[in-house]
Amino acid sequence: MIGKTNESWLIVGLGNPGKDYAHTRHNAGFRCLDLLAESLGCKVDKLKFQGLYGQVNYNGRKLFLLKPQTYMNLSGRSVLQLSAYFNIPPARIIVLFDDISLEPGRLRIRPDGSAGGHNGIKSIIAELGSQAFPRVKIGVGGKTHPDQDLADHVLSGFSASEEKALVVALKNGADAALAIIEKGVPEAANKFNGTHA
Repeated sequence: MIGKTNESWLIVGLGNPGKDYAHTRHNAGFRCLDLLAESLGCKVDKLKFQGLYGQVNYNGRKLFLLKPQTYMNLSGRSVLQLSAYFNIPPARIIVLFDDISLEPGRLRIRPDGSAGGHNGIKSIIAELGSQAFPRVKIGVGGKTHPDQDLADHVLSGFSASEEKALVVALKNGADAALAIIEKGVPEAANKFNGTHA
């Protein structure tokens, strides 16, 4: 479904609030949303719906940009509150988040699907009662050692080379979200899936 004008869309970046988490792997979604907000000249600074959000007009559409402040595992609460208030269906909710199955720098756009073990996505699916929302997965790399605790891994930082690749992916991820709105998921996926720094 290609977005019509006069529609409202919600773009969500997933992460954990607070300086301690700012540059961890789990916060790739927050960072991607920040870049998108900057490119659109949108301040994501209104505190409501258990999150920080901003609103901007983009090519005749109303975009809401949201960073849930609930911590990752409860992200769905914030997403549900804002989407219900502004009457935005799951098909027009785009979620930007970290994916450990992709190496840093790679993206994967999907129209829907299961949580794939990601607690933020799990929470959104549970709260919305639907898996049918598009998402932009941002590669952050897998565990460095099989015995490493997954929580420790996603809350760790990036090496210099990983960070370099990630910065390009974050920019591409922001562009991909807008491409989904303007051209639909298949075309955005064709353009951005597998892109690499």
